[in-house]
Amino acid sequence: MATRNIAGDLAGKSVVVTGASGGIGKAVCIGFAQIGAHVLAIDIPGSAVKDTVANLPGNNHKALELDINDLTAHDNIFSQAQGLAPLAAFVNCAAFLKRVDTVNDVSELDWDQQLDTNLKAAFYLNRSAFNSFKTHNQRGAIVNFSSQGWWSGGFGGSVVYAASKGGVVTMTRGLARSFAPHNVRVNVIAPGGVNTAMMSNQTPEALKSFISMIPLGRLAEPEELVDAVLFLASDSASYITGATLNISGGQLMY
Repeated sequence: MATRNIAGDLAGKSVVVTGASGGIGKAVCIGFAQIGAHVLAIDIPGSAVKDTVANLPGNNHKALELDINDLTAHDNIFSQAQGLAPLAAFVNCAAFLKRVDTVNDVSELDWDQQLDTNLKAAFYLNRSAFNSFKTHNQRGAIVNFSSQGWWSGGFGGSVVYAASKGGVVTMTRGLARSFAPHNVRVNVIAPGGVNTAMMSNQTPEALKSFISMIPLGRLAEPEELVDAVLFLASDSASYITGATLNISGGQLMY
């Protein structure tokens, strides 16, 4: 049997990655660039997304500074990606977490910001990606990011974030069914604790307690999620859609 190159079919194609200057998003951009894809990297104005793109291997990459909550910008994102090369995949790493102590500390603004970024914008980005694939008669892959909080419900003041990420899992399943007739697959990755700014933004005691619940005894490095993204984006996952891939070091088992 011939050896299969998991992501070889992505070489020469374009991919869109949101949250591209964050720990996971940046690692994902690098992973795609290393296998020859052309990356359209997106993050908010004032982020380091241009630095991310400037340091990617290969060529024909592009940085966009925009807020994904601007729904009017979504279609243009994928038009620009198609201008780089035929679009193969969309990976939505962008997320917003407002960490508070208890549910009584959650404000209406906290709720709106997290649901708008993590779920509402995700839905419309997924739809725009699908419409771009369909318009160009392309098969494609969408990889969303959730959190193990979609299953656990989160802790204390992170319940709103967990609720938004639970919505991402449900949304992914529904869109997978809706998009399947057009050969567009939609899957979701649910990481546990990852060594990024989002996890470090808590007290040392809270972080130590969290890590103590992980059987592997440590946080993941962002790079440890990349191969899962490449797999789900590639033809090696051609019969996988609507799936939730849990990557939590054993903290979440179901």
